[in-house]
Amino acid sequence: MPEIVDGRKVFTLVEVAASIQKTLAQRYASSFWVKAEMNKLNYYPHSGHCYPDLVEKVDGGRVIAQLKSTLWRDDYVRINENFLSVVKSPLTEGIKILFCARITFDPVHGLALRITDIDPVFSLGELEREKQETISKLKEEGIFDRNKTLPFPLLPQRLAVISVQTSKGYADFNKVINNNPWDYKLFHVLFPSLLQGDRAVESIRSQLERIRSLITHFDVVAIIRGGGGDVGLSCFNNLMLCRDIAQFPIPVLTGIGHATNETVAEMVSYKNAITPTELADYLLHRFREYAEPVHQAEEIIVEKARQILANERKSFHHTVRIFRSVASNVLVRSRHEVREQEKNLFRQSAIKLLHARQTHDSLAARLKTYTNVLCKHHGQQVTQLVSTIGRATEAFIKRERTQAENIEKVISVVHPVNVLKRGYSITRANGKALISASDVKEGDELETVLANGSILSAVHSTKQSSDL
Repeated sequence: MPEIVDGRKVFTLVEVAASIQKTLAQRYASSFWVKAEMNKLNYYPHSGHCYPDLVEKVDGGRVIAQLKSTLWRDDYVRINENFLSVVKSPLTEGIKILFCARITFDPVHGLALRITDIDPVFSLGELEREKQETISKLKEEGIFDRNKTLPFPLLPQRLAVISVQTSKGYADFNKVINNNPWDYKLFHVLFPSLLQGDRAVESIRSQLERIRSLITHFDVVAIIRGGGGDVGLSCFNNLMLCRDIAQFPIPVLTGIGHATNETVAEMVSYKNAITPTELADYLLHRFREYAEPVHQAEEIIVEKARQILANERKSFHHTVRIFRSVASNVLVRSRHEVREQEKNLFRQSAIKLLHARQTHDSLAARLKTYTNVLCKHHGQQVTQLVSTIGRATEAFIKRERTQAENIEKVISVVHPVNVLKRGYSITRANGKALISASDVKEGDELETVLANGSILSAVHSTKQSSDL
């Protein structure tokens, strides 16, 4: 019961919650069908219960309504089995559902929808509607077949793989690629990504953007996952993801499951394989298509080379035989010609030698006569020259002797000893001969050298002479 406080009716929170609970129970006593997107399943394995987050969005992804819900364990098991039977995939988040629910209100947990059933056929229909809308928009934009028109590498050696590292599909792909019987070498780098659920689209697009930034290092992109039903592949009908694949600058290959209902991502990709194993076989087949003609060409070249070598060997042996025969004939003729030339050379040499000997004897006699005449003539000239040189030498020696005697007399006259004998003297100061009175001062000690001795004296005064 409410209290009266200062003239106002005051209810407790429990009373308000109970009133809301009663009102909703009376107003919404029966179940009803609702369509919404299950943003999160929120499954708790320890209890088996689910607490899905339900949202409704408008174009652009803006949420305009959001409610919590409950899906008890028994209902979840039944609904999940129904999904596996109809959709071939378990109940998963990120899909639109048509569900039967009742409004419940709990004073502690608040308002929620209790889900009692979910129609799997509706989810399939929503997936198909989204798929057709995506196809229509891509065709309107003129990019639906763009990736298919890209030139495919002659040898797709460098692969960018988008997959879950632990998935069986990725393991099968690696097994086929790495253990191929022809030992072809394919370089592949894994770009890990979620491939189902609400966050799969964002995850795949993010990895495509990473690959785009490294585009020069790769030939193709391969998106790989294991099998799954249509619901599990719903992300591959997303408009934004399919637009990225359609406009990707290098071929995109898909091998995303065993579903018979082809997704839009598979439609817009360059090549779609049902399984990762089939996709790996396709890549190896491209190598095989290239290698087989090369191998055949190699065999043809080898065979042609062998034929050419055999023909050339035959031709060579035939040419050798002809060469030997011709060379033998030429050698015989040449040997005969050499012998004839040898005889002719011998005869000509003998004649030339005889003629040269006669010429030599004649020249020797003439040379001897001329030599005797020249020796006699030049002997007279030499005798005259010797007489002339003797007279000239005697006259030259006499002149030079007279000149030397005159020089000797002059030297004797000017010799210091003879000069001193004539009354001259030499005066030294500090061991040096004086030539000027300015070179000494009063008190200096002088040495005067005479012809027969020396005198020591001291300077009392000096006088400069202007006549000298």
